[in-house]
Amino acid sequence: MAGKVILHLRAEKKPMEARAGLTPSTAKELLDTGDFEIFVEESTQSTFKSSEYSAVGCTIVPEGSWVSAPKERIIIGLKELPEESFPLVHEHIQFAHCYKDQAGWQDVLSRFPAGNGVLYDLEFLENDQGRRVAAFGFYAGFAGAALGLQDWAFKQTHSDSENLPGVTAYPNEDELIADVKVDLEKAYATGASKPTVLVIGALGRCGSGAIDLLKKAGIPEENIKKWDMKETAPGGPFKEIAESDIFINCIYLSTPIPPFINYELLNSADRKLRTIVDVSADTTNPHNPIPVYTIATVFSDPTVLVPTTAGPKLSVVSIDHLPSLLPREASEFFVTDLLPYLKQLPQRDSSPVWVRAKKLFEKHVGRLSAQSSHI
Repeated sequence: MAGKVILHLRAEKKPMEARAGLTPSTAKELLDTGDFEIFVEESTQSTFKSSEYSAVGCTIVPEGSWVSAPKERIIIGLKELPEESFPLVHEHIQFAHCYKDQAGWQDVLSRFPAGNGVLYDLEFLENDQGRRVAAFGFYAGFAGAALGLQDWAFKQTHSDSENLPGVTAYPNEDELIADVKVDLEKAYATGASKPTVLVIGALGRCGSGAIDLLKKAGIPEENIKKWDMKETAPGGPFKEIAESDIFINCIYLSTPIPPFINYELLNSADRKLRTIVDVSADTTNPHNPIPVYTIATVFSDPTVLVPTTAGPKLSVVSIDHLPSLLPREASEFFVTDLLPYLKQLPQRDSSPVWVRAKKLFEKHVGRLSAQSSHI
């Protein structure tokens, strides 16, 4: 492709989303190649200041200006766009959450072909081995485990009429760990034993992050049960979940599986389980393996009650952008992995990663056409 690739980093609109799809350090690396020009929107939410981008050579533009930006710009962001109906005319790099039959996926996806736009979904940028080239999984698991411990600890020190209060982003993981330790010490002071935690998906990025946080927070190795595909192969539901204090779900759901937990196990007077952290947060997926809640929670209200008829109070943390709890570290971690492939954007018509992503987009657009033809 002739000429420079022009990237336009849009400001995130999802509440509490402080991460960025491009960091100042990675923007500098792209600019240093001489193949890129980068526009960055002012943002009231980003953990990175506009001055950090301008200092490395990016051009700062008003928040939301991507909508009327020249068509040749590639719009890069992270989370899904706000619910609007106008056609999308640009190439977009982002998470769109519309390839796995999520609720309303047709409305999200149809905006791209309506304007002859293209979606390169970050969730489906894969290398030749079929592995995602970049993912937020580690910090999703890390942050989810932190909130899981805090919710469990809160239940030891507060009445059932109170819920875990809202949280805000941390400047670094050390401060998050320090707060978690304080909460745990308060719980232990009531006589509570250190919790047992079952992590499913323990061998992946997300599970690794959860286990890292648990260890740094002082949870003994013997209290951390690590399950992956081998342990879940027989199919759920699993009584071991109800027998743990905290359950953290870190799987990547690609095909329908039996549920991990059900109300028969939860509605038991001797259930220990107090907190579920669904890091995967497949809330609207018809095959959600934790079918005991129906809403995605948010940082300002992190938990949702599971309506059980017996046993102690049980809540779910189902925040779908957990890495935003540590936005700077999570962004740097993710975009550093993505950087080699961003450098291939000038050759995206021949780069296997981008070609596969575009073909996948076209495949799902084809599903839209097939559906409309049957109406």
